[in-house]
Amino acid sequence: MELVRSGFREGVHYGSAVVLNPDGSVRRAIGSPDEPMFPRSSNKPLQALGMLRAGLELPDNADLALACASHSGDPGHIARALAILERHRLTEHDLHCPEDLPLGAAERDAYLAEGLKPRRAVMNCSGKHAAMLATCVQQGWPVDSYLDPAHPLQQTISATIAEVVGEPLALESTDGCGAPLAGFSLTGLARAFLRISQATDPLLGRIGGAMRTYPHLVAGTDREDTLLMRAVPGLVSKIGAEGVGACALPDGGAVALKISDGNGRARPPILVAGLRALGVKDSPALAKLAESPVLGGGQPVGTLRVIPGLFD
Repeated sequence: MELVRSGFREGVHYGSAVVLNPDGSVRRAIGSPDEPMFPRSSNKPLQALGMLRAGLELPDNADLALACASHSGDPGHIARALAILERHRLTEHDLHCPEDLPLGAAERDAYLAEGLKPRRAVMNCSGKHAAMLATCVQQGWPVDSYLDPAHPLQQTISATIAEVVGEPLALESTDGCGAPLAGFSLTGLARAFLRISQATDPLLGRIGGAMRTYPHLVAGTDREDTLLMRAVPGLVSKIGAEGVGACALPDGGAVALKISDGNGRARPPILVAGLRALGVKDSPALAKLAESPVLGGGQPVGTLRVIPGLFD
């Protein structure tokens, strides 16, 4: 990535990225995509697969989309997370994710204007946590310890992730929402999204379908995942904190990236460049995501864009 301000090339963002062909072979690798990293919320569709394999029944695919979400915290997101809990005779207090304000800027402003305070159901991972709790209730597993790595739910999720990424889990930690976090390579992440897009597993196919059908529930208004999935029909996309992102096309091909400094502003242009390398036709919506504006005094003074030929 290059940062251009007032016509001058000011700096370069470094990181790792990988583009896979539809057959899973590596089309282009940059940096160290085979080194383990933490996928953060890009992991959520894989965690949702683990829940389904553990026996979770969510008849409404909109609920499944929310289980994969880093939602903006608009009233619809919050209400759906609470409804999942209520159907299983649970309450917001059963959630072990931290209290938070809405992730989306507009949603946060509206929320604060009403004088509301941080809540667990508002936290962007509340849909995932509600689905985890629903799995535990349906399977008769302990609810209070659902985030313990030794809990049968988390054991199933870890085994599922290792299988889908096609490699052993190399790192273990705790995500920002309190859930166990497994580490693996960017290539493994791209491979997993390729499998989602190609529906090699019926449950993975259902997850991909839910995300494509309800992109707003996966993210929210003017959020990257929503904009990308609406700009490219059939795309499955899920970003994560610290500059992580992954997406895959319905007819194959996947892109995954990690920005070294954790700044997410370089993520949309790189994902777009990867998709273009896979033959995705340009459009006004995609072109808008291909550059990130740089502001000075609240006004555009530069742009962040992909170095020409990055994925050639």
